[in-house]
Amino acid sequence: MFKLPRLSRLLKSQKKIGRILAKTLTGSAPKRAKPAPRRTGSEARLAEVASFGSNPGRLVMKLVVPKLGSAKPPLVVILHGCRQTAESLDAASGFSILARKRGFLLLYPEQTESNNAQRCFNWFRPSAVARDRGELMSVSQMIEFMCVHHHADRSRIFVVGLSAGAALVSALIATYPERFAGAAMIAGMPFGAARDAMSALRAMRSGVSRAPAEWSDLVRKVSPNAAVWPPISIWQGSADRTVNPVNAASSVTQWLGLAGAGTTAGRAAAKPWGMLTKWAPAGSPQVSFYSLDGFGHGLPIRRGSCRQQAPSDPYVIQAAISAPHELLRIWGLKKG
Repeated sequence: MFKLPRLSRLLKSQKKIGRILAKTLTGSAPKRAKPAPRRTGSEARLAEVASFGSNPGRLVMKLVVPKLGSAKPPLVVILHGCRQTAESLDAASGFSILARKRGFLLLYPEQTESNNAQRCFNWFRPSAVARDRGELMSVSQMIEFMCVHHHADRSRIFVVGLSAGAALVSALIATYPERFAGAAMIAGMPFGAARDAMSALRAMRSGVSRAPAEWSDLVRKVSPNAAVWPPISIWQGSADRTVNPVNAASSVTQWLGLAGAGTTAGRAAAKPWGMLTKWAPAGSPQVSFYSLDGFGHGLPIRRGSCRQQAPSDPYVIQAAISAPHELLRIWGLKKG
């Protein structure tokens, strides 16, 4: 006979794991998720698209379409972290201000509390990050919408993510490498590091031990016919207590392995904020690793580098380098 108490205990255990994972991702353990910030004043500047496809991942699509000087403008896709909204990240980072100044389209896929109570993208669920399924497919449909309805240049689509958003970026470029001209993962995870909430928790805390070939084979398995990979930049703070920095090293190993390259051939340069190491193997992809000394878990931004309207997001942190400006520089999105 089926025993209800046993099922009840299982459900309670699953909920407990979800709360622990949320605590690790956010650096705090609230008893319940905080409501999304009220969108008023300068934050109410992102337009929402109600219908953009079948949306199997049940995400929300938000965008900025500035007055553009180009008939085929570039597109920048930004994936937020846990307990963030598109508005909170945009207001603190100043990306929409830069979009208007430099003439590119801006797309913010946004997670919902019905999908994840802490608004984390579900990068650790295989069903959410499989090709043409789940959250990955929803983001792909949003990009296609931007190309068709706003004439985004298909050869200049760039993607950046923070934390859980960075882990989803890793899945996006592993699965759809041909769609992107550049990618950045800030405090993220290597592709295939976890398959459920519990293994995600362990991976974030301690990393996952795999041989270099095993890391790159995880990517080859989902895109066996890919010949070209976009340039990738990996960002990590040495004082990050949410995502162990060993995960950044695994990400570097994963993407260099696609070209049969090791980590010893990189060119390292000391910077005021830390160390920048670059690899340009004969095969693709090109990889850059930004290691920030004493930096915690968040998006680095230099005070005064742009006029943020409401820089109150706790995961956008003052640093000696501005990630938004640096990414636009290396992606060739110059001042208009």
